[in-house]
Amino acid sequence: MTASVAVKTGAVAAILLLAAGCGSSTGDRALGGGLIGATAGAAGTALFGGHILAGTAIGAGVGALTGAVTDKDTINLGEPPW
Repeated sequence: MTASVAVKTGAVAAILLLAAGCGSSTGDRALGGGLIGATAGAAGTALFGGHILAGTAIGAGVGALTGAVTDKDTINLGEPPW
């Protein structure tokens, strides 16, 4: 893995973790994480190559799972926009 790929991967992971911290209920956090994960997955696939729909689906799943298992007391970025 080159330094550039490592930096991009780290940035995507940080954004995903922060976005999954929005909302106070598990559902809000899972939804927010899923939406941001889908976006990050599509962007990552566009940057690094691969099938866009697969990257989007994987990103959405990872984001939703991250949001669902992240406790609101650990990371709390406030109420989601919805």
